[in-house]
Amino acid sequence: MQFSTIPDHTEVKEKLTDLVNNNRLSHALLFLGKEGSGALPMAIAFAQYILCERNQGSGKEAPPSLFIEEAASTPLAWTDSCGVCTTCIKANQLIHPDLHFSYPAIKRDSRHDKVLSTDYAAAWREYIVENPFGNVGDWLDFLKSNTKLKIENPANKQGNITVHECEDILRKFSLKAFENKYKILIMWMPEYLGPMGNKLLKLIEEPPPDTLFIFVAEDESSILPTILSRTQLIKIPLFDHNTICESLVKMDNVDEVKAAQIATLSEGNMREALQLLKHSEEDWHDLLKSWLNVSYKNSVITLLPLLDELNKLGREKQKQFLKYFIHITRQAILLDYVQDAESSQIPTKEIELALNINKFCGLEAKEAVIDEMEKSIYYIERNAHAKMLFHALTIRLHYIFKDKSLILVQ
Repeated sequence: MQFSTIPDHTEVKEKLTDLVNNNRLSHALLFLGKEGSGALPMAIAFAQYILCERNQGSGKEAPPSLFIEEAASTPLAWTDSCGVCTTCIKANQLIHPDLHFSYPAIKRDSRHDKVLSTDYAAAWREYIVENPFGNVGDWLDFLKSNTKLKIENPANKQGNITVHECEDILRKFSLKAFENKYKILIMWMPEYLGPMGNKLLKLIEEPPPDTLFIFVAEDESSILPTILSRTQLIKIPLFDHNTICESLVKMDNVDEVKAAQIATLSEGNMREALQLLKHSEEDWHDLLKSWLNVSYKNSVITLLPLLDELNKLGREKQKQFLKYFIHITRQAILLDYVQDAESSQIPTKEIELALNINKFCGLEAKEAVIDEMEKSIYYIERNAHAKMLFHALTIRLHYIFKDKSLILVQ
């Protein structure tokens, strides 16, 4: 994977290449970026840049290669890996022997006590190709749905980075590099590394020569403080609106109007933008109107079949539905400050729904609605029981809409 395959983030790329070319590369880095920021692709591209035969981690000319002359003629010769040397080809396919990965994994069955990332190496390569901007939930779902892996009771399995994984890392890095000057470990989601991660402290603090650790995380507060204090922080921002628009038009031939709508809803999250595109044919408008009516009237008879319908959507569609509700509520807030609704550039059917929300919902209540939806999305991502969650949400919305009370949602 090359830097050129990752949209924008020019400043981050320049900072990373400067670290290498000016010989200021720390032995432990933390790539910190929210979901959909491209932190993992950036880490892989950076590792490939370091391993590239032309760069070799020092910015100086590498030993002669059959491919270097061709790569040097490209405009990205010193700001990216060449992409054509044998090292780049292996790194791009995630099969370079000096590039190691560690990530949350699940136990296959009761007969296998040790859970190692290498057990899922083939699945990991397939997943990264298909979903480079995915989150840990996508990855674990990918494992659980993979029939080739034959995982027992997949629905009950939780991802983890185990003590056996830490011991395997210690073993790997006690060996010399196979082909390159550097040995690199990319650990994705160190938040899943419990206290057993302290086993790695000595290795991180006093690593063998030319050893590099790259931790890729979303939540700084969930990382072991002992590991956090030993890393150099590289912040990966979310993408801007125009970058997501251009990427969708370029990657998926989406028309510009639709790309702009998706970019607005995704709020800089590339994964979310791709998920919205995937479900773009879904029309949540009528379903949301039905749910709002049920919530306002508190009708048990009509609630039960609606809960069944929401429960059958599946996790991703449930999240998209709630995000659509957030979008409509924000449009309602916007209309509070726009005198002419037609000049707001909001689609007509969304204006009608937003204006209806404004009839029985003040600003404070609308903020409470958004807060409840965001919390519910968080719970869905962590496998909350959907039917119970939407039932509780309906009750909360009833109190917000009908009684203008925020007691239940504070």
